[in-house]
Amino acid sequence: MANVSKEELLHIAKLANLNIKEELDNYLNNLQDILNFANVVNNANTEGLEETIGENDKYNVFRKDEVKEFKENELLLTNAKEQERNMFKIPKVIN
Repeated sequence: MANVSKEELLHIAKLANLNIKEELDNYLNNLQDILNFANVVNNANTEGLEETIGENDKYNVFRKDEVKEFKENELLLTNAKEQERNMFKIPKVIN
């Protein structure tokens, strides 16, 4: 893999609106390490491996959405700092 030049790094930094001139050598080494690792990953042997998207074959496993009536509202509202009309009262969050 070819090395990244200082000019290329400065061009990338300019495109990203970054001022990295003071730490150029440090960024250059880090970028080269990242690109070298990406090259290792790209060249990894994947012969005989199947594609996977997760740890198992279960997709969209959700419980059925059911409405359940809670009959002990007073017990529930004992946790409320404030309540109004048998509901929790919270601070306004939208102006």
